[in-house]
Amino acid sequence: MLSVKEVANMIDHTNLKPYATGEDFRKLCNEAVAYGFKSVAINTYPVAMCREMLSGSEVLTGAAVGFPLGQMTIATKVAEAENAISDGCQEFDYVMNVGKAKEHDYAYIEEEMTQLVACARKAGICCKVIFETCYLDEEEIIEVAKIASRVKPDFVKTSTGFGTAGATPEHVRLMKKYAGEDVGVKAAGGIRSWASAKEMILAGATRLGTSSGIKIVEEMWAEKQ
Repeated sequence: MLSVKEVANMIDHTNLKPYATGEDFRKLCNEAVAYGFKSVAINTYPVAMCREMLSGSEVLTGAAVGFPLGQMTIATKVAEAENAISDGCQEFDYVMNVGKAKEHDYAYIEEEMTQLVACARKAGICCKVIFETCYLDEEEIIEVAKIASRVKPDFVKTSTGFGTAGATPEHVRLMKKYAGEDVGVKAAGGIRSWASAKEMILAGATRLGTSSGIKIVEEMWAEKQ
């Protein structure tokens, strides 16, 4: 089984609240360093601030692009990603156009994914594609995961945490099966305990997006005592 340190290093420590302040971001960054989390997951505005706060640490500065609805043009998402990269982000998670997936316009989804992944590759950073699985049926999840198997983002991700539901082990397994070995799965949305985090890891997730990282790590630590 994974160690506490290994699990902590799978967590993207998250604050995507619209009312988050500079002090909130300082707290987030300090916690991420103290607990050894993989990254801080934030909206694009505070990227430069958090990158500076995390200077000298191993914690990555992440950014959420097209967040939380994904209902922007591809060009707008690319511009936001490029702006976040220029501000110092070291990875980004973008929300795909869920409406286009519901229309089964998979050519659009593939073009969007291709452009956003190319943006990340040009900068040499990680790109994660948010499916928002609560709005998709099984066949739609499979088709988008198959696109990811061709385009090869670094991760496919279940949820924003702002939808009607979050991650499920079933969706993690489905995404992993069809996205292929070259693409990781990030589970996010509703992961608030070590028990739920463990479920996602056992289903195949290698990243976890959560604002409950401290609780998860402390529960895991207590279990090991």
